[in-house]
Amino acid sequence: MDWAETHTFREGMAMVDIVLESTIKCPSCGHQKIETMPTDSCQYFYECESCHILLKPKHGDCCVFCSYGTVPCPPIQQGSGCCAPGP
Repeated sequence: MDWAETHTFREGMAMVDIVLESTIKCPSCGHQKIETMPTDSCQYFYECESCHILLKPKHGDCCVFCSYGTVPCPPIQQGSGCCAPGP
């Protein structure tokens, strides 16, 4: 496993390791940044710090981490689904 921040959550009777860091890559300019994902909500918007485009989830994804990140959001990692389907 890499050095990404992880937390362990109880999912039923099993313990599940959740990775909380994901590298978001801007589809417009290619800029990449490691971000810490929230564990209690979905992140619907993300502004690229390089080109300032506002990223939104792709159709069928629940958040920007599931669309543009290297690691899906914590609820998806847990297998519990996310907050709501994306736009």
